Amino acid sequence: MFFFSFAVKFSMEKYFKPKKKFESLAMSEDELEKLPYDPGERKRISEYPLNQRDEVIRKYLIRGPCQPRGHEFPKTLFTNKLRRFNPSWFDLYGDWLEYSVKKDKAYCLFCYLFRDYTENKGGSDAFVITGFDDWNKTERLQDHVGAVNSFHNSALKRADYFMRPGQSIVHAFYKQDDAAKNEYMIRLNASIGACRFLLQQGLPFRGHDESVDSVNKGNFLALLKYTAEQNELVSKVVLENAPKNNQMVSHKIQTDIVHCFTEEVIESVIQEVGHDIFCLLVDESADVSDKEQMAVVFRFVDNHGMVKERFIGLVHVKETSSLSLKCVVDSLFAKYGLSMKKLRGQGYDGASNMKGEFNGLRSLIMRECSSAYYVHCFAHQLQLVVVAVAQKHFGVVDFFDKLAVLLNVVGASCKRKDMVREDHLKRIEERTKKGEMKTGKGLNQEVSFQRPGKTRWGSHYKTLLRLVDLFPSIITVLEYVEKDGSDAIKRRQANGLLNYFYTFEYVFYLQLMLLILGITNSLSKALQRKDLDILNAMSLVKSTKQQLNKLRENGWKSLINKVFSFCKTYKTELLVMDDEFNSKSSRKRSIITNLHHYKVQCFYTVLDMQIQEFNDRFDEVNTELLGCIASLSPNDSFREFDHLKVMRLSEFYPEGFSHMEQMTLEHQLGLYIDNIREDERFANLKNLGDLACMMVETKKHLSHPLVYRLLKLVLTLPVATATVEICFSAMKIVKTSLRNRISDQFLNDCVICFVEKELFEKVTNDAVIKRFQKIESRRINL
Repeated sequence: MFFFSFAVKFSMEKYFKPKKKFESLAMSEDELEKLPYDPGERKRISEYPLNQRDEVIRKYLIRGPCQPRGHEFPKTLFTNKLRRFNPSWFDLYGDWLEYSVKKDKAYCLFCYLFRDYTENKGGSDAFVITGFDDWNKTERLQDHVGAVNSFHNSALKRADYFMRPGQSIVHAFYKQDDAAKNEYMIRLNASIGACRFLLQQGLPFRGHDESVDSVNKGNFLALLKYTAEQNELVSKVVLENAPKNNQMVSHKIQTDIVHCFTEEVIESVIQEVGHDIFCLLVDESADVSDKEQMAVVFRFVDNHGMVKERFIGLVHVKETSSLSLKCVVDSLFAKYGLSMKKLRGQGYDGASNMKGEFNGLRSLIMRECSSAYYVHCFAHQLQLVVVAVAQKHFGVVDFFDKLAVLLNVVGASCKRKDMVREDHLKRIEERTKKGEMKTGKGLNQEVSFQRPGKTRWGSHYKTLLRLVDLFPSIITVLEYVEKDGSDAIKRRQANGLLNYFYTFEYVFYLQLMLLILGITNSLSKALQRKDLDILNAMSLVKSTKQQLNKLRENGWKSLINKVFSFCKTYKTELLVMDDEFNSKSSRKRSIITNLHHYKVQCFYTVLDMQIQEFNDRFDEVNTELLGCIASLSPNDSFREFDHLKVMRLSEFYPEGFSHMEQMTLEHQLGLYIDNIREDERFANLKNLGDLACMMVETKKHLSHPLVYRLLKLVLTLPVATATVEICFSAMKIVKTSLRNRISDQFLNDCVICFVEKELFEKVTNDAVIKRFQKIESRRINL
């Protein structure tokens, strides 16, 4: 009788309550998502406006209790004994028990949500307001649950009503037969199918005009109409054949379905992490609406021993200070029940608010977890090496400045771009007829100029390749601009460029930078692999530096031959290397030869700068840590294995190995290395990732758990933030200038589904329907 009377009262309040004149507006999806996850940070339900309380309660019920199972719970002294929150209580009282990381206290979700709905304000204040922290009195947990008619069990019944609204008296007036439910399922599945396709392709949902008379109602309605045309069963129950109040095509329905897809994807990621150790990759970028968005990626080792990087969310940050970013990270961790204590690595770019030693995000996180080692993104460092040389050597600076002018003269005009393409096409046809070029599928594609950018990896190298390929066509266009151009400034610039491009200096720097950037470009591509471990990355950096040193020692002759060949082919200036160098920028007579200038002052100097930048930029990873990691390498039958170094490596992670575990590891290492070396399956492994996968495949991770734990710690260390950059690329595809009013939550949902296609494709319609029905009360209950 109590439950029925409560249902009637609550239903009447919800559906027949008169609205106040100045009543607050309903909460948006973004506002609901920003509700605090940590129970110690929430405000009471009675403090929300009356018409918002239902939404808040439903949101918290859908989320479930905050249970950070992987958290390292602090200990408190009780009568000469250290006590702490026991995570096994989550299993005993998993439906209601919550834990606040901020306050180190336990709470009851149901009593918090429904305490203010009763006259007597029942329920224990310890589990609702002040929080329970008497860890030595475990019987208090069972006492809180109480008898059948206790306040806690009454709150549990009310929560059940919220999640199963079909029991209310309002729904009793509308008897739903099997035919109506079947039609509803067909409509819902059709809408889910349309959303699935649009999310997979990163396409917009809505049209500018979705009225009945519109010829273009948007992708969602168009796709739904096409589906109906192809399936007679669907066509009978959707769009104009559906009930006017239950068509399942509104924008709210679309966003709910998309959010359900996203929640399923994120749940899969959290299951892959499995409350194990992981690494945090973070970067920020502005979207097309000039909103600062922060992308968060987790790097971890899955159950098969494979290194994975998963996109976890895109968050709009109004401030980019390190403290604001830390608050966002804390909120994200609380949302998914993750603990900062499980963090074993941080990967950011070089921005001060990210990597600052004293106040950056890096230091704020390391104060909570000293084992979360920071690694500056290798790909960013490599780009900084390239940019640094392009800004320090005057000859290289002048070369790239002229290149920028060229891009403005030739690339700023559609007409001149077309002239370059047409001239290049004619030259290809002529060379093909003479048999100088091969033809075939994928060969001789149309090319155009690309502007190099300080933040675009490999862009300088691509620009120079295009410059060599299009050189004769560019000269032709510059001659046209110089002679027939209408803009006097452009004519003068074209004249200056023609004079420079025919000089020996231009050809020399072109070939030199092509050679250097060609070497570093291979490293740049390798660093962007998701499964690359830090040991292999440092090995690639070392190999690149060796290649640059070899070029310095033995590459002069090969370079000067390429320069002479280019000069002869395009009839540019040729110099006699033993002649006196003519410095155009100096009034004094030069006393050095061309050979000395180009070999010593240019070739050696630029390479020395490049090598020095490599040494300066790639020294942020702890040298001792890398040396210890190398001792785990499987190369040459574990030739570098060192018992002492492996033990030293475990000391870098005090939170990962207790004193007893370190002693056990020391005893386990001898057995491990003998076992591994005798097994032929481990003979030809190349890197740490292969070793981890093989250990799982052969079940040796169970025989040597501590060694495998150490291996996972090493593989978790970040190398580059390429995955984060991929997320920003996806953001630019999803949120365009024509779609710039998309909400933050919908943008986040769309980008997650677009980036994590592998997990997105595994989400079933049944899982989406189940979650969709729980979000709020629907007209049809399944």
